[in-house]
Amino acid sequence: MKRSEFIGEFDLDAVLTELSVDLDIRVTRRMLAGACIGSNPEDAYLSARELRESLEWIHEGENEGKVKLTTILSTACDDFQRCLYYCVAGKGVVTMLDDLVWLEKLLEARGRIAGHIYRNKLPVKPLVNPYVAAEPDGPLGRFDPSFAIGASWSHDPGPDYDSDDRGPGPKLKG
Repeated sequence: MKRSEFIGEFDLDAVLTELSVDLDIRVTRRMLAGACIGSNPEDAYLSARELRESLEWIHEGENEGKVKLTTILSTACDDFQRCLYYCVAGKGVVTMLDDLVWLEKLLEARGRIAGHIYRNKLPVKPLVNPYVAAEPDGPLGRFDPSFAIGASWSHDPGPDYDSDDRGPGPKLKG
């Protein structure tokens, strides 16, 4: 008997789905994982990497980072990268970068698995694109690449801080 007779279609979104509801990780990471469900593995990885690089360049004081970020936020394509950015925006640069590096590694692994599956023509559950159109839903902002860096870029409590305050009890980390 062939292995394929025992194994059904592989779900490329299984890990993202699990992480999107995992209360043991930071809320921003849950949001990022949820935002990637249904996304094309290669596109999602490259989009997350491009966004992380732009924020890293800004953090390092390189003007190209601001230009890249304003381009990302004002491009008339689906809202995926804007969604990722607004999941982490204002959380502090260290936390933003930490969460995007985490997502990038996750999406890289997902992409490698998808590549193996597709090359070997193994059964895979179809991905359901979360976007119903290739253009943005609503107005696009116009951004000046010389925008001022806000306080979250200079006052950062770090990745162990979680502003997910749901009342008394321990703060979530991770």
